[in-house]
Amino acid sequence: MRRAALWLFAFLLCACSAKPPALPRLGASEAILAFGDSLTYGTGASEEQSYPAVLQQLIQRSVVRAGVPGETTAQGLTRLPAALEEHAPKLVLLCLGGNDMLQKVAPATIRSNLRAMIELIRQRKANVILIGVPEPKLFSDPPKFYGELAREFGIPYEGEIFDEVLHGQGLKSDAFHPNAAGYKRVAEVLAELLRKSGAI
Repeated sequence: MRRAALWLFAFLLCACSAKPPALPRLGASEAILAFGDSLTYGTGASEEQSYPAVLQQLIQRSVVRAGVPGETTAQGLTRLPAALEEHAPKLVLLCLGGNDMLQKVAPATIRSNLRAMIELIRQRKANVILIGVPEPKLFSDPPKFYGELAREFGIPYEGEIFDEVLHGQGLKSDAFHPNAAGYKRVAEVLAELLRKSGAI
């Protein structure tokens, strides 16, 4: 029994420390585009406290805050080409889907829209980190399609941090948005993911 418990602990430790898919290293002048909805915009805190602004300070790279409160994946897919054209990022942090879930959009539709955005980003010769958000209900995790898409495309995925912040204490401004401390935590986790993937 004790040996089985030790094996389980070792397995979990390895799983937690597993390296994400590698990304090309970003040059000092190459931009990151943080693309999403209110979670990217920073609703619940000031612009300077949004996760893109804090992340920019942590990694000393340009991080463009391109979040639109209330946006769905369908709307994001329509907006994305112009954002890619304007900012020409080398890396996109893609975080959408929460508003779709609030509006009861079918999971297959959300997944299809996210896939189309990932494909579009790659067509523009940029890389992607996918960020999952939990379903808007008590004790819920991000839907499985986030992780499945990340594995399908072989891209880094962060599926825990918004779940941690929005279901934790002292890190949110309301039921759906972090506060300044919550966004700081998001930025710290994403900075670490960028380091582990080799992007910075």
